[in-house]
Amino acid sequence: MLVGYARVSTFDQNLALQTDALKTAGCETIFDDTASGVADERKGLKAAMAFMREGDTLVVWKLDRLGRSLRHLLEIVNTLASKNIGFKSLQENLDTTTTGGRLVFHIFGALAEFEREVIVERTQAGLRAARSRGRCGGRPAKLDPKQVDIARYLMHDPQNSIDDVCEALHISRATLYRSVAKADRRESAALAAKQ
Repeated sequence: MLVGYARVSTFDQNLALQTDALKTAGCETIFDDTASGVADERKGLKAAMAFMREGDTLVVWKLDRLGRSLRHLLEIVNTLASKNIGFKSLQENLDTTTTGGRLVFHIFGALAEFEREVIVERTQAGLRAARSRGRCGGRPAKLDPKQVDIARYLMHDPQNSIDDVCEALHISRATLYRSVAKADRRESAALAAKQ
């Protein structure tokens, strides 16, 4: 059985073009969504996946109607394949029920893997270059070392509550405790290095 899936991003767009093409292709049942491609919860797609049985084929008008990225598209098609359900895209003339269609999808998978590895390599190279220039990633510290010393001084005074210290420094309790603990660790490491 051919099962269609159509998707538009906004309510201003119309599903008619896609549903007409899916009906012409022979789809007996069509599920649809009005949701962004990046939306995790697409009820129509979820219903289509639950509806299909082994031997069925999911048909879309165009590849970008199914997946938000090549990686996401591959995940969906691999899930379908694990259930012995085919996949077909009308505009790209792609059909995983054929040998040629499966080959094309394996090539897509290899390209997606290559893309992920290149991104990881670039990110690591960028981080190494930044570190060599003395820069480290992450969010800037809320308190500088002088402010941490002030916080410690205020915390040791029994007249001050933790809330008073936080209010004086315009920080949360979590930031106060984290900053003091980080300074303590840094000082302990420096002492250990001297010994």
